[in-house]
Amino acid sequence: MFQALGSFTAVLLDMDGTLVDSDAVVERVWGRWAVAHGLDPAEVLPVVHGRQGHATMAHLLPDRPLAVHRAESAIMLAEETSDVEGVVPVAGAPEFMASLAALPHALVTSADRGLARARMDAAGLPMPRLAVTAESVGASKPDPEGFLKAAAGLGAAPHDCLVLEDSSAGVRAGLAAGMRVLGVGPRAAAHHPTAHVTTLEGVRVRAGDDGRLVLTAG
Repeated sequence: MFQALGSFTAVLLDMDGTLVDSDAVVERVWGRWAVAHGLDPAEVLPVVHGRQGHATMAHLLPDRPLAVHRAESAIMLAEETSDVEGVVPVAGAPEFMASLAALPHALVTSADRGLARARMDAAGLPMPRLAVTAESVGASKPDPEGFLKAAAGLGAAPHDCLVLEDSSAGVRAGLAAGMRVLGVGPRAAAHHPTAHVTTLEGVRVRAGDDGRLVLTAG
């Protein structure tokens, strides 16, 4: 499976669903929002993953002005940042992050820096030195801007980066950036990443004799 990924020079990590299981918070906050707007939470929740809040709202309520989406998204963001009940690491994420500690890697998330810090802290995961968050980009995933900025920040060519993602928007963004994508978890398999794992348990990154990075399992 990992043969399809080959070797690479940098790892770019999504957060929610990839490293951090924040589904409990997302379901609470966005479930309330859906009901308040006469929408079915079961139809809203699959759209939420991977996008910035205002982009999700624009997708679901396309006739509303962007300014309304952004204002309401700011309220939602404050709710999500203050609610970390049930936020836990994805299985295998702490060990996977430990294997990356001395290697080139970055976080690329649709969360803003405050939310990213709150969730990484709640999950007990280290915040990468380079984090491309919502404030860093002009376009939300599935636009590739965030991944391209992270690659540039690490001095890596896009084709030499490996992306870890779980959502449709994230997988599409990584592929659009010209990168290889490892899908993580049950949501990712349907979105045609380069390769897929059901969990990060046993998955590690190591540097080969030539200095390039490879994934290992077990």
